Amino acid sequence: MAQHDFHIVHRIRSQIARLGEKAALRHQVDGEWQDISWNCFGEQIQQLALALLRQGLQVQDKVGIFSNNMPRWTVADFATLYNRCITVPIYPTSTPQQAAYILQDASVKVLFVGEQAQMDAAVEIADQCPQLERIVALSDDVVIPKHPLACHYNDFVNQASAEYQQELDTRLAEQAMDDLITLIYTSGTTGTPKGVMLDYANIASQIEAHDQRLALDEGDTSLCFLPLSHVFERAWTFYVLHRGVVNCYLSDTNKLKEALVTVKPHYMSAVPRVFEKIYSGIHDKVSRAPLHRKMIFTWAVNMGAKMSVARQECREPSWLLKKSHALAEKVVLSKLQAVLGGNIKFMPCGGAKLDAGIGRFFHAIGINVKLGYGMTETTATVSCWDDSCYNPDSIGMPMPGAEVKIGQENEILVRGPMVMRGYYNMPEETAKNFTEDGFLKTGDAGYIDEQGNLFITDRIKELMKTSGGKYIAPQVIEGAIGKDHFIEQIAVIADTRKFVSALIVPCFETLEEHARELNIKYKDRLELIKHSQIVELIEKRVVELQKDLARFEQVKKFTLLPKSFSMDHGELTPTQKLRRKVIQDRYHQEIERMYEESHKKASHKDD
Repeated sequence: MAQHDFHIVHRIRSQIARLGEKAALRHQVDGEWQDISWNCFGEQIQQLALALLRQGLQVQDKVGIFSNNMPRWTVADFATLYNRCITVPIYPTSTPQQAAYILQDASVKVLFVGEQAQMDAAVEIADQCPQLERIVALSDDVVIPKHPLACHYNDFVNQASAEYQQELDTRLAEQAMDDLITLIYTSGTTGTPKGVMLDYANIASQIEAHDQRLALDEGDTSLCFLPLSHVFERAWTFYVLHRGVVNCYLSDTNKLKEALVTVKPHYMSAVPRVFEKIYSGIHDKVSRAPLHRKMIFTWAVNMGAKMSVARQECREPSWLLKKSHALAEKVVLSKLQAVLGGNIKFMPCGGAKLDAGIGRFFHAIGINVKLGYGMTETTATVSCWDDSCYNPDSIGMPMPGAEVKIGQENEILVRGPMVMRGYYNMPEETAKNFTEDGFLKTGDAGYIDEQGNLFITDRIKELMKTSGGKYIAPQVIEGAIGKDHFIEQIAVIADTRKFVSALIVPCFETLEEHARELNIKYKDRLELIKHSQIVELIEKRVVELQKDLARFEQVKKFTLLPKSFSMDHGELTPTQKLRRKVIQDRYHQEIERMYEESHKKASHKDD
C-alpha cells in the first residue's frame, strides 16, 4: 500500500465497501452483546457527518468528545474526520474546569458528551466557552437540561440534509496527509495540559509499522476498555478497524472480568495495573490452596516458563519439554488463560513499565503480553516486544521507522514519522522539547543494548535525590513492592529526605479476608490498618519484596492509608500515574510523622 492508502478515512471507507454486512463493532444493549455491521457503521458516520456540516463547521474546526467508550464515540470521531475537522478527546472523568480549559484552548465548536455526568459538566461550563455552539448527548438516556446548546444525538442527526452531500464529497476527496487529525491534551503529572498535534501522516506511519510487526486476523475480536480519550486505545482502535477486527466496546471498566469471559477477545490493550491485579489475584488464590495444588501450579508455571525462554532464545524445545508443557497446559495453564477468556493471541501493554517478573509470568502461562513504550507525542508506540527473541527486562525493539538514540542524562530521544507536529498554541514549549537535529526529548532515561533492545530506567524529572546525595528511581521501588497481592497502590517518598519511605494503600479485599482467617476484630478500615498483626504482615512483605534493591533504595518506613489514590481527588492522572506533588501535599502530616519518629529514635540512641 502507498502511504496515501493508509489515510485512516480512506481505509475505513474501503473497509465499509468491502466488508458490508460483516460485524465492525460490538457493544452491550440491555446486558446483551450486539453487533453493528460495517454498512450500518458507515451509514451512522455519513449521517452524523452531514449533520456536522449543517452546523457550519469549516475545514480543521475542532469537535470535542467528552465521553466514556461506546460505538458512538468512534462514529463521532470518524464523522468529524470525514469533514476534515479535528477531534479533541476529553477524559470522561475530567472535572468541569479541566474540560473548560481544553474547550477554550482548542476553540471547540461542537461537543459530544457521553452520559449524564459529562452533560451536566458541559452545561455548567458552557458560559465560559463562548465559541461552543452545540452540546450533543451520545447516550439516549441522558436527561437534556434546559439549555439552548444541549440536544440528543438523534435530534442532532435528524438535522442532516442531503443538500450538504456535495460539500461532504468534496471534503472527502480533498483529504490530506498533513491535515491535523486530533489534538490530545496530555494530562501530565505536573503543569498545564498541552495539546499534542497529530496529523494523518502520524497515524498512517503507525499503521504501516504495526503491519510490519504484528499479525491481526480479520474477523477476530478486540476488547476496547481503556479510555478512547487516550492515544493508546484510540490509535489501537484505528489499527483494529484497519485490519477488519471487531471492536468490542466496554463502557463500564468495573465489568472487565465478566466481559473477558463473555467476549473471549483475541486482543486487548491494557495497562500494567490490569496485569498486576490478575497476577496478584491468581497468587492470592494459590496461597490459600492445599499443598499438592500449590506444587502442581508451581510445576506447570515452571514448564511454561521454560517453554517461553526457548521461544525468547529462538531455539527448538526438547521432546521432553514439549510433552511436559502439553500436560501443564491441559492441567493448569488453560484454566489460567480462561481468566482472560481463553482466546488471547496477544495483548499490547503500555502506559507505564510492567514489572519484568509479571511479564515473564504471563508468558509462562501462555498469555502473549506485548509490552510497548510510547507517548502521546509519538502517536503511541515507539518500541515493543517481538513474538520471539525479545528481552523481558526491556521495553522491546524500536518499531519500523522509529529512530531512537540516547542523549544527555541518558535521555531517550525519538525521531520519525510518528512524532507529533508540536504542541498547539505553544511554539516555545514545542521548541524546548526537541533537539537541534529534530529528536523529541521523551523525558525518560534509558539505554540500548548490543541487540538493539531499549531499556527504560526512570523518568528524568521524577528521579529523587536523598539528602545523602543518592539518586532514587521511585518507579523501580514501586514496581518491586506494588506487585504483591496485599498491596493495591504505593507512592515512594525520598526527595531531599534522609531515607526512602512510602505511602501504601493495601488491597482491602485480600487484607479483610486475611483478617477473617486470623479472627482479627475491627470496626472499620482505619482500625484494621492500625492493627499490629496487619502492620507486621505488610512490614514482612515489604522487606521480602525489596531484598534485590540496593540498601539506599529500600523503603525503611511506610504508612498504610485507609483509602485509594484517585483521579477524583487529583492524585492520579487519567492514565493512573501518580501526581506526586498532590499526594505529598495531601499526606504531608503522615509523611512528616515517619521522619519525625525516625529522628526521635536517632536522638534517643545518641542519649
